[in-house]
Amino acid sequence: MYDTGHRNCSADVNLTFKNLLSLSLSPLLHLPLSIIGGLEVTPYSITYQASIQYNKLHYCGGTLIHPQWVVSAAHCWRPAFLIKVVLSEHSLSRVEGLEQEFNVSNVLVNYMYNYRTFDNDIMLLKLERPVNLNANIKPAILPRVDMPLLQQGMTCTVSGWGMPRVPAHLREDTLGMLQGGMRTADVARAINGNAHTVRRLKQCYRERGQTADRPRSGRPRVTTFGAHHFSQGDSGGPLICNGHFEGIVSWGISCANPYFPGVYTKVRKYISWIKWIMQNDKTE
Repeated sequence: MYDTGHRNCSADVNLTFKNLLSLSLSPLLHLPLSIIGGLEVTPYSITYQASIQYNKLHYCGGTLIHPQWVVSAAHCWRPAFLIKVVLSEHSLSRVEGLEQEFNVSNVLVNYMYNYRTFDNDIMLLKLERPVNLNANIKPAILPRVDMPLLQQGMTCTVSGWGMPRVPAHLREDTLGMLQGGMRTADVARAINGNAHTVRRLKQCYRERGQTADRPRSGRPRVTTFGAHHFSQGDSGGPLICNGHFEGIVSWGISCANPYFPGVYTKVRKYISWIKWIMQNDKTE
């Protein structure tokens, strides 16, 4: 039986710096970050950012990792013939002439994905033709499985079209970003991604009247990134730490509380799967 006290909820997800550094087996990242600000990016500076669109409307983010492959969250799934991927996009409301738009020939959801729990929340989109790489479009760098784990001092950036802006009245149809450095106190609050802890985190969300469940179609899904929020339009988007594609925006709550971090799929746990799919998929 769970204790519903907020203090106990906080304590349950409060682990040590040593525990964070041993997350090599965890498929999830839980990162409370020290946010510098929510800002509109310099146009076309996030060269790997993809907009995944249905009926010409943006609904999820993605990350270009190869001239013909984009990574996103599995909960962003739609049939391939219904969606398009747009790269070199900045404003969703204007045609700027630099966009590259692609049909999708195949959508491959990780075979372990659980739509009820969001476990293994990752999918691959194969574009019908290779991207024309240029100054505005370059793939993100995948981490190596033997790289050091995330730790204090690393700079992380999350980007998307649902980012809050500074000033707050600015519209969100342009690409935005949140950037932060991991502090010792924040790292100590990161939680281990084992099944029990994830269940406990969701229980704490429910006790605060929040939800971490899969969003219903057409309703906004809100997640936290440190003291800021990101919304449904950012789902599937990239978390880049020290220049490497470490996370995919997955789930969380609209609660600016360091004990309730946003949750990201840990990309490095799926490197072998990603490479196997790209090498073996024969879809034209």
